[in-house]
Amino acid sequence: MMRKELADLLHGAPRRVHLIGVAGSGMSGIAALLLALGHRVSGSDKVGTVEVKRLQSLGLDFHTPQRADDVIEAQLVVYSSAIREGNAAFDAARRLGLPLVRRAEALAALMRGKKGILVAGMHGKTTVSAMTAHALRAAGAHPSHYVGAEIPILGTNARWDDGGEFFVAEGDESDGTIVLYHPEHTIVLNLEPEHLDHYADLAAIDAAFGQLLDQTTGKIFYCGDDVGAVRLCAGRTGAVSYGKTGTYSCTDIRPGGFASVFSFRRDGQELARVTLNVPGEHNVVNATAVLAVAAELGLDVGKCAAALESFRGARRRFEVLHSSELHLLVDDYGHHPTEVAAVIRTAREAGRGRVLLLFQPHRYTRTQALKEEFGRALALADAVVVTEVYPAGEDPIPGVSGQLIADAASAAGCAHAIYLAGREAAGREAGRLLAPGDLLVTLGAGNIHEQGAVLAKDLQTLDHLRRVMGPGLARLYEPLAKHTTMRVGGPAQFWLEPETEEGFCDLVRTSHEAGLPFLVIGRGSNLIVRDGGLRGVVVRLRHGIFGEFSLEGPLVRAGVGVRLKALSGAAVTAGLAGFEWMEGIPGDVGGCLRMNAGAMGVEAFDQVERLRYADHEGNIFEKSPRDLEVHYRNVPVLRTNYALSAVFRGEPAKPEEVERRTRDYATKRKSAQPVGASAGCIFRNPPGGKAGQLIEAAGLKEARVGAARVSEVHANFILNEGGATASEVLALAEQVRAEVLKKQGVRLETEVQIIGEEAS
Repeated sequence: MMRKELADLLHGAPRRVHLIGVAGSGMSGIAALLLALGHRVSGSDKVGTVEVKRLQSLGLDFHTPQRADDVIEAQLVVYSSAIREGNAAFDAARRLGLPLVRRAEALAALMRGKKGILVAGMHGKTTVSAMTAHALRAAGAHPSHYVGAEIPILGTNARWDDGGEFFVAEGDESDGTIVLYHPEHTIVLNLEPEHLDHYADLAAIDAAFGQLLDQTTGKIFYCGDDVGAVRLCAGRTGAVSYGKTGTYSCTDIRPGGFASVFSFRRDGQELARVTLNVPGEHNVVNATAVLAVAAELGLDVGKCAAALESFRGARRRFEVLHSSELHLLVDDYGHHPTEVAAVIRTAREAGRGRVLLLFQPHRYTRTQALKEEFGRALALADAVVVTEVYPAGEDPIPGVSGQLIADAASAAGCAHAIYLAGREAAGREAGRLLAPGDLLVTLGAGNIHEQGAVLAKDLQTLDHLRRVMGPGLARLYEPLAKHTTMRVGGPAQFWLEPETEEGFCDLVRTSHEAGLPFLVIGRGSNLIVRDGGLRGVVVRLRHGIFGEFSLEGPLVRAGVGVRLKALSGAAVTAGLAGFEWMEGIPGDVGGCLRMNAGAMGVEAFDQVERLRYADHEGNIFEKSPRDLEVHYRNVPVLRTNYALSAVFRGEPAKPEEVERRTRDYATKRKSAQPVGASAGCIFRNPPGGKAGQLIEAAGLKEARVGAARVSEVHANFILNEGGATASEVLALAEQVRAEVLKKQGVRLETEVQIIGEEAS
């Protein structure tokens, strides 16, 4: 269909128009404009969205899934660039010979009904087109607009206003359709190599933009700070420069947090003092472009400048997802090295501590072509986690992954740059890196913002738990491999270390009221956490009151965070017998109480005089073992409640005798148990036998899976030789169980506690 014919159709009598891929941000905007012009609009897509529901309330006839029947009554079919042969509606439209036009063709035709102001360039189009529409509206110009993202202050991404003569839109250059537009005015923000999957080189980009400028009938506004824009625009009839230098300039720029104040000038004379409440010096330049357009159109620059003070940006353009005294989380759409560098510079201006990035590369072709440039840009951050490439419809290229960019960032000097293919795993790693004062940016044009939403929700929850807890440590996604003696285990969603009983009880109560899973762990000496980690709250009681102990005659009161080795050592010094068996056990009082630990014929509750514990409502109790049910390796009350401290009774004895017996116990344990990362005995001893002997008799000493190995010293121990995963340890344990059952006829039951989720 010829351009004039299409424009006449869209601005003429109502027609039946069908949009294939209507849920996309660009296509939904076309639907809004067509509905406003009175057309009967239908649309189809794989899924619906909130915007689709809004358009349905305005008259859109929406279908999902996409079907051939959708287009039968259409007089015109518009399709997005993502639609290919094989789409049922698209193939049917071709088969029926219906007029088919691309999204950009429809937009270019719609612009012909007004004086078009087209915003073009590789970066910043959405922000500048939104700023322009907002400023012109404030000046009373009643502009129509089409913007490629949700803009809260505009209300919708596209609007047709019969009361005004201007149409502000951003022009997409990625597929070459920039040449379709014939605007009255064009704003050229920047030009550099980009979209090299479509363009052969920079010369081809220049040619496309040159054709656009040839088709512009009025002013050409170009950034005088950008080499590419200057190269293509300077000297053209009607060209007007803006920027830090140019006919219109921004000077005396004073950044402050997420705002800037600057002077807007024409030929050195101040026209307005501007406060801009979106961050970054690049946005000061963007605002200068908007005010230059307003001045040249004869609009009230003062009103436009005042409007910019209320502008808050587009979704996914340095959008603040979470802000607190401790952490700041921002999401941005940037996916080109220039944009990445600008985002990091803007993040620095926020005045926080470190700047961390969770970056998702966009397209294999861009990753391959610009990996070195990405590396240099990302090296401006303090730490970077790179995840897998978002393909955007492209087929994978062998050898091209996010690893290329992580390696390039490391080579460019980034102190911490790693690659994790899974988006969720990458998000957890970024959250784990967060320290108080940090600013984290989720960055990319794909779906990384979904991980940003998860991080924002979890940070909000963590901040709330921290306030409830009071003094103590709070971290997101803490690796539980750091807190188990086996050195395996995925992350704890919320890791907290309260320092007071009151804080712990408030934390217990709040977590249970919120329905958050809640677990207290000690030193993890009898624990295997699966590689997927634990959802909810995981608490370690080791600091503050929980790490304290005191002696009163033969009694020792110890908090649950006191290490058994420390308790044994204190007993030696005080001349108290009965604690010798604790020497060398890699646990603390809490774990010892919960499982009624023991060794050398002694159990913990043989010595406990009083037990202090809290229930899930945060109520505190203190009881004698006589009032409790106590079994071998099992204290039922501590399966549903939380030990806080205990009073142990020792027997006065000569210190040298206590020291000798303690040393003997330690020597015996060292000779019988292996040295290395383990969870202690994996299996319970079956009735009348020893698990270790059965395993050894089955010939399983030194058996291994990955970096997990059965000990040659004690066959009931599995050792992590370094880098083993929980899945490897558990696979080896299952192999041992199966072999013993097969060869010895005995089914072994695990003694260690196994918790957590499998890795996704």
